[in-house]
Amino acid sequence: MELLKKRLANLLTIKSLVTVVLTAVFAALALRGTISGADFLTVFTVVVAFYFGTQAEKVQK
Repeated sequence: MELLKKRLANLLTIKSLVTVVLTAVFAALALRGTISGADFLTVFTVVVAFYFGTQAEKVQK
């Protein structure tokens, strides 16, 4: 139960919220046809790679 609380607290950090919101916005734009799927994929890949890259770096330190 404590692990679940800790993971939920980590999910609510600013960086995580920005990642989730940015993903949702770009997904909505792609579904509406405002941006192409390729553009969405590019932005999403960069954001997710940065997010998980910084998470992996924190674990290694």
